[in-house]
Amino acid sequence: MDLAEYFRFFLALGFVLVLIAGLAALVRRSGLGDRLAVSKSTGPRRLDLIEVRPIDAKRKLVLLRRDDREHLVLLGHGSDLLIESAIPAPPASRDRVAGRPSAPDANADTDAAPGSPLARFAAKLRGAAS
Repeated sequence: MDLAEYFRFFLALGFVLVLIAGLAALVRRSGLGDRLAVSKSTGPRRLDLIEVRPIDAKRKLVLLRRDDREHLVLLGHGSDLLIESAIPAPPASRDRVAGRPSAPDANADTDAAPGSPLARFAAKLRGAAS
């Protein structure tokens, strides 16, 4: 192997490394990197991410739930800001988050999950029939 082949090899390696770094930066900037993190807990979950709303390219509003309280946080590129704290969580959504099924509706079908398209369709049919 001569010097030109070594040069071509290192040039191709550098190009691939730049492509990998660019893809990683794109994933981080688009917010997909946050969703890839996985944590395993053995006990009941006390912390949950309820909703994320992007404001602009660098800031987003995040609604977090801890036990029976919700917290609204503004996340930015260099700083984070707590907007509102200790918001009482709605009891129906708290049951859903904890993994416990909420009390079934008396008019809901037993084979359709509440809020599913099949349950909404059945509710519309019941409304049209009466």
